[in-house]
Amino acid sequence: MTPQAATTWLPAYTLWRREIVRFLRQRNRVLGALLQPALFWVFFGAGFRDAFRIGAADGPGGSQGFLEFLFPGTVVLVLLFTAIFSTFSLIQDRNEGFLQSVLVAPVSRAGLVIGKAAGGTTLAVAQGLLFLLLAPLAGVPLSVATFAAAAGVLLLVGFGLTALGLACGWSTDSVQGFHAIMMLVLMPLWLLSGAFFPLDGGPAWLGWLMRANPLTYGVAALRHALYPDGLPGQALPSMGVSLGISAAFAAAVFSIAWVLVGRRTRGDLR
Repeated sequence: MTPQAATTWLPAYTLWRREIVRFLRQRNRVLGALLQPALFWVFFGAGFRDAFRIGAADGPGGSQGFLEFLFPGTVVLVLLFTAIFSTFSLIQDRNEGFLQSVLVAPVSRAGLVIGKAAGGTTLAVAQGLLFLLLAPLAGVPLSVATFAAAAGVLLLVGFGLTALGLACGWSTDSVQGFHAIMMLVLMPLWLLSGAFFPLDGGPAWLGWLMRANPLTYGVAALRHALYPDGLPGQALPSMGVSLGISAAFAAAVFSIAWVLVGRRTRGDLR
């Protein structure tokens, strides 16, 4: 093993494995990341079932009810919740002293970022794919090809959300403080992503906010993956644009997390 591998990739693998093992020992995280979005999907989907429908039943592609429309957005919400829980573990590691031990060890801080991001992404994608198996219950057609395409999109979106959580959580000292960030930033990010209502379903100023939201393109990419033949009555960015912006967002927030972790501040050793 080269010195670079010993100081970067070995710590990254160790931290990734630690995230997986810790998750398997905390079954309540599975319930929190899956059950809450599932209840959200069922209750809102049932409540708006008769008041919301996109497309015409006799038109090309048919029509889509709210339960079906909300499903791809709920899958992304599962990723978001998992990214939030990954950030909670970062704050917990700091409070318990584990993070300080990693920071003073003779290893690259890149290994810390890669390991935490990879661990959170693995958990997010695994739970997202598990929830995706419920697609037939929502009326969403699911095949091997669409499942594989959706898995690729979830990997990209999950990595971006996990890196965003790490960037937000690195400068946060308490879980309560991150809850405030979640309510002010992360949840509006999801609500304005086209997950809860169509991109062209509101006033013009709201449409501009949604188009400026990078998560909008992740949700759009997932809809394209699940409906390769097109969606009824929905104006979405193309698959290429959606994937390109999602990849750029993931790279940007990962770079920000890398820079923040790389800074040696007095607060690192608190």
